[in-house]
Amino acid sequence: MTGGLDRLDRIAVRGLRAHGYHGVFPEERREGQDFVVDVDLGVDTRAAARSDDVADTVHYGMLSSRLVDVITGEPVNLIETLAERLAAVCLEESLVREVEITVHKPDAPIPHKFDDVTVRILRRRA
Repeated sequence: MTGGLDRLDRIAVRGLRAHGYHGVFPEERREGQDFVVDVDLGVDTRAAARSDDVADTVHYGMLSSRLVDVITGEPVNLIETLAERLAAVCLEESLVREVEITVHKPDAPIPHKFDDVTVRILRRRA
């Protein structure tokens, strides 16, 4: 960590929603469903705080658009795979040192009452 910090600053986007066609069942691939993503980025925000310039931080609006492109893009069978792809997009941002991604699949094809299905992953820059 820079400056002897034990913990990175956090930038979070919660509840990012998009319609995708991920899943193992034909009806999931045909009809699709809404996916909800929570993103928690580990960054050092001090340069941005000093400059007050968006160029010195992660532009979460632009990043969110790239994440939606992944959700609405090429279908995958597992939300684990989707989470990994989303994490990779976040780590393409040079200021992101680590990312925690949670993919929610609230309409998963489960024949019982439930609130949500999630996969949460944590990835760090190598």
